[in-house]
Amino acid sequence: MRLMVMFDLPMETSEQRKAYRIFRKKLINEGFLMIQYSVYVRVCVNRKAANFLEKRISTFLPKEGIIQTLMLTEKQYNDMHFLVGKEKDDVRNSSERTIIL
Repeated sequence: MRLMVMFDLPMETSEQRKAYRIFRKKLINEGFLMIQYSVYVRVCVNRKAANFLEKRISTFLPKEGIIQTLMLTEKQYNDMHFLVGKEKDDVRNSSERTIIL
């Protein structure tokens, strides 16, 4: 399961830019990976975990802008097509659950 967060935040004043930076930093601290500007994604174990994460995000939303989430299955996410550019080979962007100790 994947939770995708897409947002469009205003950046006209210094206060709005600060709110953007804080929101983005908190997403990264929650384990999200940027796949495009203002589009972040994170692997979740199941829908319940994705719902929980969505509620956590709602605790640090900025006052202005548009923020949307989308829950995708691994199949739906893997069916994404790259028309230009290449997929990032980042371990955090894979659903493999291999742990090496």
